[in-house]
Amino acid sequence: MEFWQGASAVCVNDQRQLLMVKQGTPEEVKTWALPGGGKNKDETIEECCVREVWEETGYIARAIRELHVKHTQIEPFRVQVHYILIEIVGGNINIQDPDDLLSEWNG
Repeated sequence: MEFWQGASAVCVNDQRQLLMVKQGTPEEVKTWALPGGGKNKDETIEECCVREVWEETGYIARAIRELHVKHTQIEPFRVQVHYILIEIVGGNINIQDPDDLLSEWNG
């Protein structure tokens, strides 16, 4: 069984709103999710999280700490998702990712 590893960013602003992205292919119903995605071979899980936040939101983030690791199986993969608490240190909402995402704060 193949192994897939990724990260999801958990970020709450001063208004107690959670940073979310709306995603899905053009044929799919769009759903809200945490910014995140798959880890590249040459990066740490924290670097993956920071990169995915920038790609999906345009924000520059700093990883603070790991909150949780979820282990599951989605055939043919063993899946491991690391939930990382982040803080925004710069940037503005400006989607870099080609996946046609929408980002906003939800509270």
